[in-house]
Amino acid sequence: MKQYIIRRLLQMIPVLFGITIFIFLLFKLAPGDPISTLIGRGISAETKAELREQMGLNKPIPEQYVAWLGKAVRGDLGESSYFKQPVGKVMNDYIWNSFLLAIFSYLFAILLAVPIGVVSATRQYSAFDSFFTVIALIGISIPTFFFGLLLIKWFSVDLRLLPVSGMRTSGSELKGIADYIDVAKHMLLPLIVLTFSGMAAFMRYVRSSMLEVIRQDYIRTARAKGLNERVVIYKHALRNGMIPVVTLLGMSLAGLFAGAIITESIFLWPGIGPVQLLAVSNRDYNLLMGYNLLIAVLTLLGNLLADIIYAIVDPRIRYK
Repeated sequence: MKQYIIRRLLQMIPVLFGITIFIFLLFKLAPGDPISTLIGRGISAETKAELREQMGLNKPIPEQYVAWLGKAVRGDLGESSYFKQPVGKVMNDYIWNSFLLAIFSYLFAILLAVPIGVVSATRQYSAFDSFFTVIALIGISIPTFFFGLLLIKWFSVDLRLLPVSGMRTSGSELKGIADYIDVAKHMLLPLIVLTFSGMAAFMRYVRSSMLEVIRQDYIRTARAKGLNERVVIYKHALRNGMIPVVTLLGMSLAGLFAGAIITESIFLWPGIGPVQLLAVSNRDYNLLMGYNLLIAVLTLLGNLLADIIYAIVDPRIRYK
C-alpha cells in the first residue's frame, strides 16, 4: 500500500502540471483583464499601460505562465486585484467558513442517507421506500435558491425563530459558548438546504447499490446458511454496497472547500462562493486561478483517498 501511494503521488505531478497549463490559458485567453475593469473611471491610457507593466500583463503568455508557476510552487499565488491582498490570505479568510458549512452538511447527509438507503433497498416498493423515493426526487429537483428562500420566509420572516442571513449577529461581541450558539443559529438554515440536497443524492446511490448487492449469489448463500438477516445486510452486503458511495465521498473532498455559491449568496454566508462571484465580475484572474488550482489538487487527493478506502471497505482489493 505504501508503494502504491508513493507511485500515485508521483503520477499526480505531470497531471497537475497539465492542469496548471489549462487553468492559466483558460483565464489568460478570456476577454479582458483586471485593468479593463478600470475603464470609465477616469484613468488615462498611460496609467493603464503602467499598471499592465507592473502586473506583468504586457509580457508574452508563456513568460507570464513560467513566472506564475514559479511563484505558485513556492506557495505564492499572486495578489488579488479586487481585494488588494495576497490570494492565499483571501482564500484563507473565507474558505474555512465554507468548509464549516460543508463538513456538517456532508456528515448529516451521509448519516441520514446510508440507513435510509439500506432500509429502502431491503424493503423495496414498501410505503417506506415510496415515501423516501419521493423525498429524494424532491431534494434532487428543487432549486436550492427556491428552497432557501422558503426557509427564510417560514423560519425567519413568519415565525421569527432564526436569523435571516450572515454568520454572526451584527454588532455582537459574544464569546465562548454564546458565540458558538449564535453561529449555529445562523448556520442552521443553509445547513438544512445543503443537507437536504446532499442526502437526496446519497440516498439514491446507496439504495441502487444495495439493490444490486443483495441480489448477488453470495448473499443468497448467506441467507441459505441461516444467518440472521441483520448480519447478512449490515455485515456482508453493506460493505460491498458502499463502494460506489466511497467514490462519491472521495470526490466530495474538493466540494468541502469549493463553497456553495448559490446557498451562501442567499444567506449572505461569508464563504468562498460569493468571493468567486466577485472575482469573476471584476476579472480577478489571480484569485480565480489560485482557487481553481486548489480545487484541482483536492480533487486529485480525493481520488487517491477513495482508492485507499476501497481496500478498507472491500478486502478483495489489494494494491501492490
